[in-house]
Amino acid sequence: MTLEFKVPNMACSACSETITKAVKAVDPSATVEADPKTKQVKIETQQPEVMVKQAIATAGYSVD
Repeated sequence: MTLEFKVPNMACSACSETITKAVKAVDPSATVEADPKTKQVKIETQQPEVMVKQAIATAGYSVD
């Protein structure tokens, strides 16, 4: 399934890498596109949305 989130406090490429690592920790096969310019994160995953959001939040980012 494809999930799309806005992550307002993602500011740079290091932030997008941190978010990618957090998502891959719960789903190693996920594909993650995180764009700091638009603050958008697009994730292709088999995990439930709540788990993915929690992983991003645990990494220190808010998810809208």
